[in-house]
Amino acid sequence: MKPGTEPTLLVPRDAKGEVLTCSEGLSFWGGVDPDTGVIIDAHHPDHGASLAGRIVLMPTSRGSCSGSGVLLQLARSGWAPAALVSREQEDILTLGAIISARLFDRPVGVLRLPAEDYDALSRAGEAEIRGHTLHFAGRRIELSRPQGGELHLSPRDRELLEGREGPARQLAMEVLSLMAAAQGAKGLIDVSRAHIDGCILAHDANLDFAEKMDELGAKTVIPTTINAISVDRENWQSQGVPDGFGGKASRLADAYVNMGARPTFTCAPYLLDDVPEEDEAIGWSESNAVIYANSVLGARTQKHPDYLDLFVAITGRAPNTGVYLAENRKPVCEIRATIPDGFDDALWPMLGWLAGARSPSGIPVLTGLEHLSPTTDDLKALCAAFGTTSAAPMVHVRGHTPEGDLPLSAGSEMFEITPNDLKQLWHEFNAGDDGIDLVAIGSPHASLGETRRFAELLAGRHCHSGLKTIVTVGRNTLVGMRAEGIFDSLQAAGVQVFPDLCWCSITEPVFPEDASVIMTNSGKYAHYGKGLTGRNMRFGSLEGCAQAAVTGRAKPGLPAWLAAG
Repeated sequence: MKPGTEPTLLVPRDAKGEVLTCSEGLSFWGGVDPDTGVIIDAHHPDHGASLAGRIVLMPTSRGSCSGSGVLLQLARSGWAPAALVSREQEDILTLGAIISARLFDRPVGVLRLPAEDYDALSRAGEAEIRGHTLHFAGRRIELSRPQGGELHLSPRDRELLEGREGPARQLAMEVLSLMAAAQGAKGLIDVSRAHIDGCILAHDANLDFAEKMDELGAKTVIPTTINAISVDRENWQSQGVPDGFGGKASRLADAYVNMGARPTFTCAPYLLDDVPEEDEAIGWSESNAVIYANSVLGARTQKHPDYLDLFVAITGRAPNTGVYLAENRKPVCEIRATIPDGFDDALWPMLGWLAGARSPSGIPVLTGLEHLSPTTDDLKALCAAFGTTSAAPMVHVRGHTPEGDLPLSAGSEMFEITPNDLKQLWHEFNAGDDGIDLVAIGSPHASLGETRRFAELLAGRHCHSGLKTIVTVGRNTLVGMRAEGIFDSLQAAGVQVFPDLCWCSITEPVFPEDASVIMTNSGKYAHYGKGLTGRNMRFGSLEGCAQAAVTGRAKPGLPAWLAAG
């Protein structure tokens, strides 16, 4: 039976609470305050609502793979929902609830309901879960448990389950098997490499999990890269970072390195020298990286939640479901875009954001762009922004991605993106004042080409004395920047370049404490920035960001290409 066709109790917990129904999916990372349980995503219709102690309904989660860690933090601090209910397959929060229950004895109930039952529950004021039964508004719904007995495991999988390779891999295989059963997978698949996302010190839960797994003896068995972290690992002590925070952030990074991850410290592992090949089965986390790998490289990976990424890395196995399977990579809808003439690179993150909003849970194919020539940086920006508004692990772009010509699924829908949609989003992304205090480049980490272009745009000019301009990059990009003289050119223009950390993890005082308006070329950061920092956002092209860096001001109104469109 397919997931979602019967009422299912994915993570048991007796719970009772007020029902809160979210009309859209929510990324817990960047969308929920991990210390209070309040929705902080400024673009979400339920912004400001508290999740704590409530029966929270949402179609599915979306956005960052790090939502599992946020849920764990909320559960450990007593601010978690009493239970989470979805009507579609949901992996990220489910995994967080499993880890919270199994490793920290802080269970959060997780249910998946068919649409009819979900809609009925959404109209209730209160609900209760007792054992395997859901009660609300005089109704009683029996909840089944995932059927793990139907899962085919290899002889080695069974050895891991029996603990023959130690407690860390035993735990990993137990959780992988639970997730596979919840996803309706028939078995597990070998993956060739992993990328670990849960290494940002957004809260103490990430550190406690990593050190607990390290103490259990966890070691990777496949090549494993590691995401951006919360500090410049080698230089934070000279940057004013408090010892308490810098020490914890370093311990978190070091725990994963000790378990076998390469200290790549980048949220853009597709910019490294050794990138996955088309059809290669990999086990990546980090939403933008997953979407880029599937969409642009043609590799195959689910959007693995934080913590499950480590379990994949230490076993070399992943549930054989979702976009690992060819039949699940077909687009479920077509999104036809009408593009104004004379556009600049700001177009691509806007298209990604709007495409995700049009297709919040299914894989779309973008059309109407066949005559254009997007660069890999354009596609990188599109994929990152798409991941903020959609739960889907990939997006096809007809004429530009390896599987862009796949036929549409039966019964697929058609949506449009018009110049008016782009104008509306431009205004939404530009709620801040024209005066800029911080120019933020590198969400995801800037590529060598982006840094080269930014240096060219600033050539012979210097950043305004009243603001800071910061570029975040991976270590390998920094090496290339130094070799080409880009690093020196940017420094001469007054730009600060930081490796290892990124805009998803940067904190004061590296993040300027007195900044109130941020200018970025990233659709991802334009979406999450307000919630993460409390600052107002401005958005524009890379050239627009360079101009703002020099003048201290963002150009008012629509750009010429949108105004004329």
